[in-house]
Amino acid sequence: MSQKKSPRFELRSGNVDALLLALQTADMDALRDDLLSRFESTPDFFSDDVVALDLRRLEGDGALALDRVIDTLATLKARAIGVVARADQRAWAGEFGLPLLDSQSRRGGRDEAAKDKPEADNAGDKAAAGVNGTASATAEASVNGSASEIAEIMAAANAAASTPRAIPTLVVDKPLRSGQQIYAQGDVVILDLVSYGAEVIAEGNIHIYAPLRGRALAGVKGNPDARIFCTCLEPELISIAGIYRTAEQTLPADVLGKSAQVRLADEKLILEPLRMK
Repeated sequence: MSQKKSPRFELRSGNVDALLLALQTADMDALRDDLLSRFESTPDFFSDDVVALDLRRLEGDGALALDRVIDTLATLKARAIGVVARADQRAWAGEFGLPLLDSQSRRGGRDEAAKDKPEADNAGDKAAAGVNGTASATAEASVNGSASEIAEIMAAANAAASTPRAIPTLVVDKPLRSGQQIYAQGDVVILDLVSYGAEVIAEGNIHIYAPLRGRALAGVKGNPDARIFCTCLEPELISIAGIYRTAEQTLPADVLGKSAQVRLADEKLILEPLRMK
């Protein structure tokens, strides 16, 4: 079979954003009841989001009826795409038709799943991925260059990787309707209404100079210093670096429907009035 590049498709590595549902109980009935009671009243909360099931916090290695969790998520308009499991759970976790996934921590570095892998495997993963761009450069230099050239190439690659990349602020001057989603690699400024069922996601800060009635998720790549600023805070969900709060928890009177900022302190969301003078 020809190995020439096809003009009809491209196969390459990439990252896909997904929610991670960490199961902390083996009681599937109780889990289903909790999920439905929390999210059934907001049927567009997940909006066809993809979800990975994280089993690592469960005690013991006994098999669970994960198909019931999958069905419950489908009821809530979410789709399970895989399972993150410990080594002693993988045998039965793979029996439910979902692939076994590895998970990357939002806070940086590999998370608990990597602890199940030998150190050699982790090193192999890094080499295969070309960490900081040095793996491929080193391989090429080892064939065509000396040890000093290899060191120079690695130093240059590391320097390039550590250089901050300026990301322009995304500005949106149109209203976001239900089902629409905005993703910004840096900061985002929204100049119009964010409706119920709409979603604003940013790796940096979120500024909304209009009512926020949908979902706003800042610092999604694990930046705890990110903030959300809004002139009328009425959200379905707010989140910073994975720490979230839903509309089920009534907001304090001094910020509900008013100008406010949301920040993270000690793994807790802090909501404060924003003085606009």
